[in-house]
Amino acid sequence: MRAVIQRVSRASVTINNAVKSSIGKGLLVFVGIEDADDREDMEWLSKKIVHLRIFDDESGVMNRSVLEVNGDILVVSQFTLHALTKKGNRPSYIRASKPETAILSYNSFCAGLTDLLGREVKTGEFGADMKVALLNDGPVTIWIDTKNRE
Repeated sequence: MRAVIQRVSRASVTINNAVKSSIGKGLLVFVGIEDADDREDMEWLSKKIVHLRIFDDESGVMNRSVLEVNGDILVVSQFTLHALTKKGNRPSYIRASKPETAILSYNSFCAGLTDLLGREVKTGEFGADMKVALLNDGPVTIWIDTKNRE
Protein backbone atom coordinates (compact mmCIF):
# COMPACT_ATOMS: atom_id res chain seq x y z
CA MET A 1 0.00 0.00 0.00
CA ARG A 2 1.08 3.50 -0.70
CA ALA A 3 -0.24 6.58 1.03
CA VAL A 4 0.24 10.29 0.74
CA ILE A 5 -0.76 11.91 4.01
CA GLN A 6 -1.39 15.63 4.21
CA ARG A 7 -1.95 17.58 7.40
CA VAL A 8 -4.89 19.84 6.61
CA SER A 9 -6.89 22.65 8.14
CA ARG A 10 -9.82 21.41 6.06
CA ALA A 11 -10.50 19.06 3.15
CA SER A 12 -13.47 17.85 1.15
CA VAL A 13 -14.50 15.50 -1.64
CA THR A 14 -17.10 16.60 -4.17
CA ILE A 15 -18.80 14.20 -6.59
CA ASN A 16 -21.22 15.44 -9.28
CA ASN A 17 -21.19 18.95 -7.76
CA ALA A 18 -22.26 17.66 -4.33
CA VAL A 19 -19.97 17.47 -1.30
CA LYS A 20 -19.74 13.82 -0.25
CA SER A 21 -17.40 14.26 2.72
CA SER A 22 -15.55 17.02 4.49
CA ILE A 23 -13.32 17.43 7.51
CA GLY A 24 -11.78 20.23 9.50
CA LYS A 25 -8.37 19.88 11.15
CA GLY A 26 -6.89 16.47 10.48
CA LEU A 27 -5.39 14.26 7.82
CA LEU A 28 -6.22 13.83 4.15
CA VAL A 29 -4.99 10.37 3.15
CA PHE A 30 -4.66 9.32 -0.49
CA VAL A 31 -4.23 5.54 -0.58
CA GLY A 32 -3.19 3.25 -3.43
CA ILE A 33 -3.62 -0.52 -3.23
CA GLU A 34 -1.78 -3.25 -5.11
CA ASP A 35 -2.45 -7.01 -5.26
CA ALA A 36 0.54 -7.77 -3.03
CA ASP A 37 -1.04 -5.84 -0.13
CA ASP A 38 -2.42 -7.92 2.72
CA ARG A 39 -4.01 -7.46 6.15
CA GLU A 40 -0.59 -6.86 7.71
CA ASP A 41 0.02 -3.93 5.33
CA MET A 42 -3.39 -2.44 6.17
CA GLU A 43 -2.91 -2.79 9.92
CA TRP A 44 0.62 -1.40 9.86
CA LEU A 45 -0.35 1.58 7.72
CA SER A 46 -3.46 2.34 9.79
CA LYS A 47 -1.46 2.36 13.02
CA LYS A 48 1.28 4.46 11.44
CA ILE A 49 -1.23 7.07 10.23
CA VAL A 50 -3.14 7.53 13.50
CA HIS A 51 0.07 7.70 15.55
CA LEU A 52 2.13 9.82 13.14
CA ARG A 53 3.31 12.83 15.18
CA ILE A 54 2.91 15.67 12.70
CA PHE A 55 0.72 18.12 14.65
CA ASP A 56 2.25 20.91 16.71
CA ASP A 57 2.40 20.73 20.49
CA GLU A 58 2.24 23.81 22.74
CA SER A 59 5.87 24.61 21.83
CA GLY A 60 5.21 24.53 18.08
CA VAL A 61 7.04 21.22 17.65
CA MET A 62 5.47 18.46 15.53
CA ASN A 63 4.94 16.08 18.42
CA ARG A 64 1.22 15.20 18.43
CA SER A 65 -0.81 12.66 16.49
CA VAL A 66 -4.25 13.07 14.91
CA LEU A 67 -5.57 11.18 17.94
CA GLU A 68 -4.02 13.64 20.37
CA VAL A 69 -5.41 16.71 18.60
CA ASN A 70 -8.85 15.12 18.14
CA GLY A 71 -8.49 15.55 14.37
CA ASP A 72 -10.43 13.91 11.59
CA ILE A 73 -9.31 11.69 8.71
CA LEU A 74 -10.54 11.77 5.11
CA VAL A 75 -9.44 8.80 2.96
CA VAL A 76 -9.46 8.97 -0.84
CA SER A 77 -8.64 5.99 -3.08
CA GLN A 78 -5.81 6.85 -5.46
CA PHE A 79 -4.68 4.08 -7.83
CA THR A 80 -2.31 6.51 -9.55
CA LEU A 81 0.06 6.26 -6.56
CA HIS A 82 1.22 3.02 -8.20
CA ALA A 83 2.05 4.66 -11.53
CA LEU A 84 5.13 3.32 -13.30
CA THR A 85 6.88 6.08 -15.22
CA LYS A 86 10.16 4.53 -16.37
CA LYS A 87 9.23 4.18 -20.03
CA GLY A 88 7.62 6.80 -22.22
CA ASN A 89 5.36 9.58 -21.08
CA ARG A 90 2.17 7.65 -20.37
CA PRO A 91 2.20 6.14 -16.88
CA SER A 92 1.36 2.46 -16.49
CA TYR A 93 -0.93 1.37 -13.66
CA ILE A 94 -0.42 -2.40 -13.92
CA ARG A 95 0.72 -2.59 -10.26
CA ALA A 96 -2.52 -1.09 -8.97
CA SER A 97 -5.17 -3.61 -7.91
CA LYS A 98 -8.22 -4.02 -10.10
CA PRO A 99 -11.38 -2.41 -8.67
CA GLU A 100 -13.04 -5.68 -7.63
CA THR A 101 -10.04 -6.48 -5.39
CA ALA A 102 -9.08 -2.97 -4.34
CA ILE A 103 -12.52 -1.92 -3.11
CA LEU A 104 -12.56 -4.70 -0.50
CA SER A 105 -9.11 -3.69 0.73
CA TYR A 106 -10.06 0.00 0.70
CA ASN A 107 -13.19 -0.63 2.78
CA SER A 108 -11.25 -2.81 5.21
CA PHE A 109 -8.52 -0.18 5.53
CA CYS A 110 -11.08 2.57 6.25
CA ALA A 111 -12.81 0.36 8.84
CA GLY A 112 -9.47 -0.27 10.55
CA LEU A 113 -8.72 3.46 10.65
CA THR A 114 -12.18 4.11 12.10
CA ASP A 115 -11.53 1.59 14.88
CA LEU A 116 -8.16 3.10 15.75
CA LEU A 117 -9.40 6.70 15.56
CA GLY A 118 -12.46 5.92 17.65
CA ARG A 119 -14.83 7.72 15.32
CA GLU A 120 -15.94 7.57 11.71
CA VAL A 121 -13.32 8.13 9.05
CA LYS A 122 -14.69 10.12 6.12
CA THR A 123 -14.20 8.79 2.61
CA GLY A 124 -14.48 9.59 -1.02
CA GLU A 125 -16.29 7.15 -3.32
CA PHE A 126 -14.20 4.36 -4.76
CA GLY A 127 -13.90 4.71 -8.54
CA ALA A 128 -15.81 7.99 -8.76
CA ASP A 129 -14.62 11.14 -10.52
CA MET A 130 -13.84 13.13 -7.38
CA LYS A 131 -12.86 16.74 -6.89
CA VAL A 132 -10.67 16.99 -3.80
CA ALA A 133 -10.19 20.35 -2.13
CA LEU A 134 -7.77 20.94 0.72
CA LEU A 135 -5.99 23.56 2.70
CA ASN A 136 -2.64 21.95 3.49
CA ASP A 137 -1.45 23.02 6.93
CA GLY A 138 2.28 23.67 6.99
CA PRO A 139 2.51 22.40 4.34
CA VAL A 140 3.06 18.92 5.75
CA THR A 141 2.96 16.03 3.26
CA ILE A 142 4.26 12.53 4.03
CA TRP A 143 4.66 9.62 1.59
CA ILE A 144 4.58 6.05 2.96
CA ASP A 145 4.97 2.72 1.14
CA THR A 146 4.30 -0.37 3.27
CA LYS A 147 6.78 -2.33 1.18
CA ASN A 148 9.57 0.00 2.40
CA ARG A 149 8.92 -0.16 6.15
CA GLU A 150 12.15 -1.85 7.12
